[in-house]
Amino acid sequence: MQDLPADIRALYPFTSNYTEINNHSMHYLDEGKGPLVLCLHGNPTWSFYFRNVVKTLSPEFRVLVPDHMGMGLSTKPSPDQYPHTLMQRVYDMEAFLDAVAPGQAFHLIVHDWGGMIGTLLALRQPERISSFIITNTAGFLKPSHKKLPLRIRLARDILPLAAAAISGLNLFSRGALLFCAKKRLSPAIRKGYLFPYGSPAERKAQLAFVRDIPLEPKDPAFDAVSWAEKNLQRLGDIPKCILWGEKDFVFDTDYRDLWKKHFPATPCHSFPEAGHYLFEDETKACMEIIQRFLKTG
Repeated sequence: MQDLPADIRALYPFTSNYTEINNHSMHYLDEGKGPLVLCLHGNPTWSFYFRNVVKTLSPEFRVLVPDHMGMGLSTKPSPDQYPHTLMQRVYDMEAFLDAVAPGQAFHLIVHDWGGMIGTLLALRQPERISSFIITNTAGFLKPSHKKLPLRIRLARDILPLAAAAISGLNLFSRGALLFCAKKRLSPAIRKGYLFPYGSPAERKAQLAFVRDIPLEPKDPAFDAVSWAEKNLQRLGDIPKCILWGEKDFVFDTDYRDLWKKHFPATPCHSFPEAGHYLFEDETKACMEIIQRFLKTG
C-alpha cells in the first residue's frame, strides 16, 4: 500500500482495501452500509475521482470503488504480466464482485472508460443492475462521422511518441487536469490525481487504455464494443440517469445525444460549462442529482 500524503488523505479519508485477482492486487474503497453502489473510473483517473460520491452516498449506501488493474493504488503489472484489454477489465470486475459482493444487485455509476467496462458488465449480468448512472462516456463505437481528438490520435497511433509522452513525461495525466472546463483544480486535488502515477512504470496502463480504443474491426476491443452497441436495448428497463459536461473535448454532446437516442426516456442533466471531469466542475449539483435519483429511482 502506498502511504498518501496528508493533503491528499484529507480529501480522500477512506480505508484502503485489497483483493487478489489473477495474482494481482486490486485496491478498492468499501464505505458505508445499505444498497450497493459500484463506481467505475476511467483513464487516467482512479478512485480519487469518486471521492465526493463516496462521501455523499456512504451514510445510506455501501459504495464500492475499485481501481482498475494498473491504475490508482492497484498493482501495476507490465503488459507481459497482464493483458491490458477491455474484456480483461470486464472479467476483473466480475471477479471483484464475486469476491466482495457475491450475487448482490448494485447501482452502477460510470465515467470515461468505466462506461464501456460497465456497459459490458451490465449486459453480461443485467439482472444485477438496479440502476445505471452515465457520465461522459460511451457504451458504443465512436460515431462514424467523428475523428478522435488530435492528442488522443497521437497517443494511440504514434507509438514512440505516445510512450515518451505518456509513460515518460506523464503528459496524459497532467494534460487531463485541464479537463475541468469551469474551474481550476486546487494544488491538493491536482496532486491527488497525479499521485499514483509518479514513475514511468506506474503509467503503463494509461498508455494501454489509449491503445485499446477500438476504431476498426481489427482492433482487439472492436467486437466487444460492437456487440455492446447492438445489445444496448437489453438495458432498456433499467432505471437510468445521464449527467454530462458539455465541454468535454472527447465525449462531447454527440456522445450524450447517442445515449439519449438509445434511451429517449432517460432523464438527462447537461451542464454547459462543465468539462470531462464533471464531478469536479459541478460537484454539488451532481451529488444532489445522484443522491435524489438513487433514493427515488
